[in-house]
Amino acid sequence: MVHPIIENLLWRHSTKKYDAGKKIPEEDLDVLFEAMRLSASSINSQPWKFVVIESEEARERMSKTFAHKHQYNQHHVFDSSQIILFAYNPRYSRDDYAKVVDKGIEDKRVKPEDRESAFGVFMFAEFNTDETGDTSTWTKAQTYLALGNTLHTLARLKIDSTPMEGIDIDLVNEEFKKELDGYQCDVALAIGYHHPEEDFNSKLPKSRHDLDKILMRI
Repeated sequence: MVHPIIENLLWRHSTKKYDAGKKIPEEDLDVLFEAMRLSASSINSQPWKFVVIESEEARERMSKTFAHKHQYNQHHVFDSSQIILFAYNPRYSRDDYAKVVDKGIEDKRVKPEDRESAFGVFMFAEFNTDETGDTSTWTKAQTYLALGNTLHTLARLKIDSTPMEGIDIDLVNEEFKKELDGYQCDVALAIGYHHPEEDFNSKLPKSRHDLDKILMRI
């Protein structure tokens, strides 16, 4: 199949080695961050926070979180252009959704007189809240929607990436406790440009299941 979207997705791969000398232009980062902001979420809940690690001091802090495990990802900290922590609100509340409703009023999506009725869909969040107020299962899923959108956007921009669940979430959440401010990070994303000689994965052919094995039209 020949189509720009398919070509972009065939091009992307999980980068195993970055070129530390190449950084993403600011204009491309602007597009990326705006695309992340526009990600889809259930009831438009937007229960996420994105922490971008790019300064030397922040990289040193991130590097420390590999003290006990997942050291195979540690070199991305200094080689990649940026690392993004994808975090979710584990206790999403009506007050959190009120900010969404009020922003909708500001953006003229919701009429001021319809403010109270706009909370009707919040029942879906309540269905996904346990007796202790934990919404993690639901809000974490929304964050992965944002991650998927980010990966696609990066492919369109021809920027390399590496999704990393291979992080020590206990140390990451402790080290960046102030920045996360109650949000929980379970996955990070390295972005930048792959090393043309040392990124072995860039030279391998794409391999996926055949479409008829995974898709059924009924």
